Amino acid sequence: MKRFLTDISNGLKGFAMGAANVIPGVSGGTIALITGIFGRLINALNSLLSVSAWKAFFKGSFREFFAAIDGRFLLAVGIGIVLSVFSLAKLMEYVLEQYPVQTWAFFLGMIAASALYMLLDVRGWKPSFVLWLILGAAAGVLLCTLSPTTTTDDVWFIIVCGALAICTMILPGVSGSFILLLLGKYEYIMEAISTLNWPVLLAFGVGCVAGIISFSKLLHWLLGKYEQPTMLVLTGFIMGSLIKVWPWRGEALEAASQAAGKDVGPMIIPGIIWIVAGIICVVLLEMAGKAAPKE
Repeated sequence: MKRFLTDISNGLKGFAMGAANVIPGVSGGTIALITGIFGRLINALNSLLSVSAWKAFFKGSFREFFAAIDGRFLLAVGIGIVLSVFSLAKLMEYVLEQYPVQTWAFFLGMIAASALYMLLDVRGWKPSFVLWLILGAAAGVLLCTLSPTTTTDDVWFIIVCGALAICTMILPGVSGSFILLLLGKYEYIMEAISTLNWPVLLAFGVGCVAGIISFSKLLHWLLGKYEQPTMLVLTGFIMGSLIKVWPWRGEALEAASQAAGKDVGPMIIPGIIWIVAGIICVVLLEMAGKAAPKE
């Protein structure tokens, strides 16, 4: 009974991670930190590349393999994430269509606040830290200004999107859905989830698996050896990429007017209100993280 309750608890934590990964600006890794499972999750993902674990698998020792990869934990968290993503995708598709300015403003507030908290976590500032931050910001601006408004729907690109998104989903402060947004595939993937477009979901899933297998060790190594430069580049990248979610850009205002059936004007006040709401959400998450027991 106790193990079952633990499974339920881990499933609920996975559900919270899934909800975070649907929203650009909130990181599933941050939720994992808040709920106290981040370290265990990283270790479990790394164990998927363990030679000894896979030797047990191919020898038919499935129980040993399952234990080696912390399978019960991964399964509970994974089920929670999948259930959350599928149940919330329809909602995100709806609000982006009906309330585009407010939704992008909410995302902007959350992303900006997350980047600020990442900066506040930096200790012992050095001139080189500023350079890493500027490098990341320049990369973010460059990607947003050079990337096309629409990107290809070809299978290979959906696989790439899945690989890149899954890697950032496990990093505290970096949202996987934000990466999808930068790649021009956020709304496309949300629609695929809500309509159960299995060819797209399969390609995206293949990318996710490939991303975990290819990059989990690299991410673990970077954070272990070069944590500060890595996080500073990521923070700068997020800050530079904020132009991608600017709520008052032309297409967002046009979509808002179409949804309302009339000219809605600049919508400055609603946008500001929802930016503040996004900031408050991140502040509350950070407060919860500080109050949560450590691993």
